[in-house]
Amino acid sequence: MLNTDVVIKRFESPDELRTFDKGQFELVEVGGMTIGRATYQPGWRWSTDVGAAMDELYCQVEHVGMVLSGCATVALPGQAVVEMKPGDVFYVPPLPHDSWVVGEEPYVSLHFLGAASYATTKE
Repeated sequence: MLNTDVVIKRFESPDELRTFDKGQFELVEVGGMTIGRATYQPGWRWSTDVGAAMDELYCQVEHVGMVLSGCATVALPGQAVVEMKPGDVFYVPPLPHDSWVVGEEPYVSLHFLGAASYATTKE
């Protein structure tokens, strides 16, 4: 049956909030999708602030997203480190990778693919 209701959600009132050292990941479910907003403080690094609690060295989630503010990297072993800046739409394959904030400004990005399994033991 077709849902004819318009649904509005905000990250300020997420359906789920995942917190970790120097960051948080807010999730909203809308239109059959799980969309995430990542907010990471200066000094945040995936392997240290997320992976260590999960006993994982690398993130292995596939990501499609867009950077709203700040700068962060994605680093796949054996490949060049790539910086992601405001306005960049990014794809990260489901291969082991690390990421960290660059500079003194918080990094904020939206995640359209991979949000449901990000920063969970189900990675």
